[in-house]
Amino acid sequence: MDRLPEDENWVRMSGVSRRAALGGGAAALGYALAARPVTASAIRTPADGLDEGMVQFPASGGFRMNAYRARPATGRARPVVLVIQEIFGLHEWIRDVTRRLARAGFHAIAPDLFQRYGDPTKVADMKTLRATIISKVADADVMADLDALVAFAASDGGNARRLGITGFCWGGRITWLYAAHNPQLKAGVAWYGRLTGEVNAMTPRHPLDVAGQLKAPVLGLYGTQDRGIPVADVEAMNAALKAAGKRSVIRLFEADHGFLADYRPSFSPTAAPVAWAAALAWLRKL
Repeated sequence: MDRLPEDENWVRMSGVSRRAALGGGAAALGYALAARPVTASAIRTPADGLDEGMVQFPASGGFRMNAYRARPATGRARPVVLVIQEIFGLHEWIRDVTRRLARAGFHAIAPDLFQRYGDPTKVADMKTLRATIISKVADADVMADLDALVAFAASDGGNARRLGITGFCWGGRITWLYAAHNPQLKAGVAWYGRLTGEVNAMTPRHPLDVAGQLKAPVLGLYGTQDRGIPVADVEAMNAALKAAGKRSVIRLFEADHGFLADYRPSFSPTAAPVAWAAALAWLRKL
């Protein structure tokens, strides 16, 4: 378990700056309504020196899916990192993380994987969000959409031969699944994604079920205080990874679920900088 002191300089070293004052509501700032309250610890990563903005790509079935892409304005064929959203969708924090990765030298791209079913950023409560959008998203469709996104990133100037993925909460679970799905993948970083649970036609397997099938090493970053993901689940996943001879591992931090999400009360200024540094080091192996 990581018990390291807070790094006071992590924001400066990451090329980001804290918001002096947020003002206005979550929606006005580009955050999802259901993610309220937005706290004063939220970080704004500048876009200077980046080529960034919304793009569209042909997802599975010919659907035109939106994505937010950020990459260094200079240089070519940067390693590609897919950024997989929280349950709240492609809102401002996911875009900000995408810019952080671009400032670290990656061709980062975050797809709007819920777009077929609605806009989760406009839904005000979690119960409605789960019932009207999340419950309609099938793992198989997500895998196909991500495969299409990789092809697009390669055509868009990224080096898809150096392919990584990172995801948060809902996207953390998807990160594990995609690592078992795509043999092109070179590395993944899963942030506090569910490891096991009930199965159905939409979600037939969970990360613990595919631990022995991972095609790329995954770093899991989880919190001991996460009430939705017990430490026992983390220990079971680590044991399964070890038994399968995988190079993947989960690191535990004394933090709650969502500890990297600086716009939320769950943000941990102690765990976040250590975990972010570990994530970048893992992805730089691409």
